[in-house]
Amino acid sequence: MSFASRSAQALRAASRRAPRNVANVASHAQRASYSLLARSAVAATSRAPAIQTQVRGVKTLDFAGTKEVVYERSDWPLAKLQDYFKNDTLALIGYGSQGHGQGLNARDNGLKVIVGVREGGESWKQAQEDGWVPGETLFPIEEAINRGTIIMNLLSDAAQSQTWPKIEPLITKGKTLYFSHGFSVVYKDDTHVIPPKDVDVILVAPKGSGRTVRTLFKEGRGINSSVAVWQDVTGKAKEKAVALGVAVGSGYMYETTFEKEVYSDLYGERGVLMGGIQGLFLAQYKVLRANGHTPSEAFNETVEEATQSLYPLIGQYGMDYMYNACSTTARRGALDWAPIFEKANLPVFEQLYESVKNGTETRKSLEYNSRSTYREDLAKELKEIDEQEIWRAGKVVRGLRPDSQH
Repeated sequence: MSFASRSAQALRAASRRAPRNVANVASHAQRASYSLLARSAVAATSRAPAIQTQVRGVKTLDFAGTKEVVYERSDWPLAKLQDYFKNDTLALIGYGSQGHGQGLNARDNGLKVIVGVREGGESWKQAQEDGWVPGETLFPIEEAINRGTIIMNLLSDAAQSQTWPKIEPLITKGKTLYFSHGFSVVYKDDTHVIPPKDVDVILVAPKGSGRTVRTLFKEGRGINSSVAVWQDVTGKAKEKAVALGVAVGSGYMYETTFEKEVYSDLYGERGVLMGGIQGLFLAQYKVLRANGHTPSEAFNETVEEATQSLYPLIGQYGMDYMYNACSTTARRGALDWAPIFEKANLPVFEQLYESVKNGTETRKSLEYNSRSTYREDLAKELKEIDEQEIWRAGKVVRGLRPDSQH
């Protein structure tokens, strides 16, 4: 079994709830812990000089000269959250990464949550492992939607498009339609996902994988999320989105739109978050190897030092701090070459953003993810990356880390 498989199983096992008969009830200990965390968050943020106004966890912050509204969970203690959703049933459709994390978090927060997936499929089995009970909290998709008042469509983008003809008639007046990605409704000309006109349509997009959503929730921290409204029929769509953001494990929430969420998400994934960084790593590694450097030296200088030393400093303190933490020689060279890299990459990023905005990336994704051979094709591409020399060398280097488990 691969390390990734073992890790996934360990994470899933760690996420499982205790007894099934308390699946929808938050414990006293959870409530107390949540309240303490909320009070700590308020106390910490109230000291921040960037705060312009603060109203029970809602505040306007100055982000480099631009003021934005930020919501935090301190405005929604568990008792208030549970009371707000006391007449609702969250029907979580799909049990992939986000479904797993958001569903377990909402359940732990004491909300009534049910899961809808294909009966007998792999997701059905995984949901059962996490304590969802067939006929009680686990149902086929159509039945879950009929039972739910808030329909959380967390199927993959391709699956949302494929299943929409069957799902749409079940989204009846009075229900709320919830997404964690603006993809389907923004690119409606390609996905054909057009929500009914008589329901609230909202978005809560955690800024991380579903596993991270779950892990940060269990640590008491909460993930940052974007919230948006596509359609407000009741006049309470934004409030509902913020409350659901807290329910699924958000610590802080930022306002956006469906369009901006999906544009920035697709753009970022293809850019510095994944696509760009893989390309830069590989290019630098290849030049080092072509000039006689060993695989270990090329990997250490390209990936290991970046991910284990410098990037964490950027995340924690900022780019200026990272520069100050380097040697004077490294600092000078980095400052000199940064504008060159910016100039060289700017046209690429402009091309990328336009490709996202005009739907080219969407059409590629839908075509690829809808193939009957999707999983086989993906496995082949990932195997090619895994077998690149840079990442084969990386496996050995990671094994030498002090915290590596042999």
